[in-house]
Amino acid sequence: MKINASGQIIQKFKDLFIRNISFFLEGDYLDFLLSFKIITGINEKIVNEIYEELKDKIEVLKENAAAGEIVILYTMVLSTLISKIRDIHFNNSIEEIKRRVKVKDKNIKEEQIQNQLNQMFMRNNENISILYNLSYLDALASSFNYKKVVKVCKIQMGKYINRIVNLVLSNL
Repeated sequence: MKINASGQIIQKFKDLFIRNISFFLEGDYLDFLLSFKIITGINEKIVNEIYEELKDKIEVLKENAAAGEIVILYTMVLSTLISKIRDIHFNNSIEEIKRRVKVKDKNIKEEQIQNQLNQMFMRNNENISILYNLSYLDALASSFNYKKVVKVCKIQMGKYINRIVNLVLSNL
C-alpha cells in the first residue's frame, strides 16, 4: 500500500531525532525522550515509563562504553521509543476491533475475541500487519499535521478493522 506524503512524514520524524541528538550525545536521555512528546499519544508519563525501562540498560552500556557502543545505545533507545508509539496506537485499533465485534455479536466473550486475535498475530495475518503500520503512520501524520494523510489512514484503518472483525466472527 502506498500513501502519498508518507515519506515526508517519516522524514519529519527522523528530523525530530536529529534536532535533539545533542541531548542524547550529552547523556541526557530523559530530555532526548521528552522531545518526542509532540507525537500523538506520547506524554510525560509515557516518556518516564520508557526511561525507567531503559535506565538500567543504559547504565550497563555506559559503564562498558566502547567507541561503537553509542550506536547500540542509540538503537536501543530509539527502537524502544518507536515500539511504544506503535503499540499505543495499535492497541487503540485492537480495542476498536473488540468493540465492533461485540456490537455485531453481543454474546461473544472478550476472551474469545482475544483468542482469535492471538491466532492472527501468531500467523502474521496480513490484515493485522497492515493495520499495525497504518496505526503508526496515522499517529505520525496526526503529530505533524498531515490532515490528508490522517484521513486516508483513518479510511484504510476502518477497512482493515472491518476485515479483522469479519475474520474474528467467521472463525468462532
